[in-house]
Amino acid sequence: MSQQTVVSFYDSVTNFFNKAAQHTGLPEGLLEQIRVCNAVYRMLFPVKMQDGQVKVIEAYRVQHSHHRTPTKGGIRYSNHVNQEEVMALATLMTYKCAIVDVPFGGAKGGVKINPWDYSPEVLERITRRYTTELMSRNFIGPSIDVPAPDYGTGEREMAWIYDTYRTFKGADIDAAGVVTGKPVTQHGINGRREATGRGVYYGIREACNIPEDMKRLNMTTGLKGKRLIIQGLGNVGSFSGTISQDEGGAIIVGVGEMEGAIYNKDGFDINDVLKFRKETGSILNYPGAISIPKEQRETILEYDCDILVPAALEDVISYKNAPNIKAKIVAEAANGPITSRGEEMLLEAGKIIIPDVFLNAGGVTVSYFEWLKNLSHMRFGRLEKRFDQQRLENLVGLVERTVGREISDEEKRMIARGADEIDLVRSGLEETMINAYHQIRDVMVDKPKVTDLRTAAFVSAINKISSDYMSLGIFP
Repeated sequence: MSQQTVVSFYDSVTNFFNKAAQHTGLPEGLLEQIRVCNAVYRMLFPVKMQDGQVKVIEAYRVQHSHHRTPTKGGIRYSNHVNQEEVMALATLMTYKCAIVDVPFGGAKGGVKINPWDYSPEVLERITRRYTTELMSRNFIGPSIDVPAPDYGTGEREMAWIYDTYRTFKGADIDAAGVVTGKPVTQHGINGRREATGRGVYYGIREACNIPEDMKRLNMTTGLKGKRLIIQGLGNVGSFSGTISQDEGGAIIVGVGEMEGAIYNKDGFDINDVLKFRKETGSILNYPGAISIPKEQRETILEYDCDILVPAALEDVISYKNAPNIKAKIVAEAANGPITSRGEEMLLEAGKIIIPDVFLNAGGVTVSYFEWLKNLSHMRFGRLEKRFDQQRLENLVGLVERTVGREISDEEKRMIARGADEIDLVRSGLEETMINAYHQIRDVMVDKPKVTDLRTAAFVSAINKISSDYMSLGIFP
């Protein structure tokens, strides 16, 4: 394949699958069943615009795999939505869920609009009509297919979907589980907004905690003191940066955004950068940093750092700039930020790539927690928080009497505090990301011919999905 050959997003995902499949030893019929999209629904529906005109909206919902149900995946609003893109994203969702042991099949939805061109009233009409179209074909429901936010959508749209479903299915006691990413006040869950970025932090931190891998890269163990560049300050990039800095001790030395990029080899406070951007509308001219103009903003990827976190667009690292990437670890917070040829070049240079199919799975993990909360009709921590707190207070009192020293009230509150919902969500997410990373890395240890984390992640996913299909007795 020549360097200039363009590979579609769907073909790229298929190529990753095929590369991994050869290491599984599974029969071709089973691999084909795992590979293909089970159901594709394309719809066209009319919506009245604010000026009274009627516009026909193009939309999709793809359910890639039903090895586990319900299927799960976000809905994106974008002018770039097309059937192949939605199929690719649904396919990735299947593997992503399997990698982090979330018991869903993969799905994805897309509405071909630019949401910023429409008023909230028109967006509500589009969202509600899209939901009714899905309901009419039995493509949505707490036990069927559970959407979530994606590019161009958020808590507001998820609340509209929930309300529309509840209007038609008022007798469904589990109606709140029809969609995740809802506002906390409408059966959402604390910690969902930060989930993907926090998952990125846990994944990077765990990669940095492997002594053998850090030794190979001539780096010290641990995230603390590592220099990060983050491309993209959206929801994922901003939380990845702030949490990595505030909780992990990382040093943010560079940031890229639509308006340009900034860099300071000694680092800066990412929280202050976000505040500066909110006040001025731009990260450019941030005090003490080099400003890179909009036309050259992607060069921030090539600046000196230990860890590069592309958290914005697809295909930003290709054969053109891969030789110039100085980071030793590239952590894919965005979907598909590295082209296949770009990846080959980075791996040939000895870099570690933490793949998107694992690293940005924090969102679906916490969506799973929200779905469980909705089905159980119980807030996490409600039953055990006060019991745990009282038990720990008794333990603190015992320690005080034993050692003969009084513990301060502040220390008591810190030690004996019972877990709130967000504490349990974060704990569950941390456990999930750590376990998944080691499962992936164990594949590389067990299969010497698997030499990169992405292939290992796909092998892990394929093996898990195949076990579900073989348990049905269809495949030998």
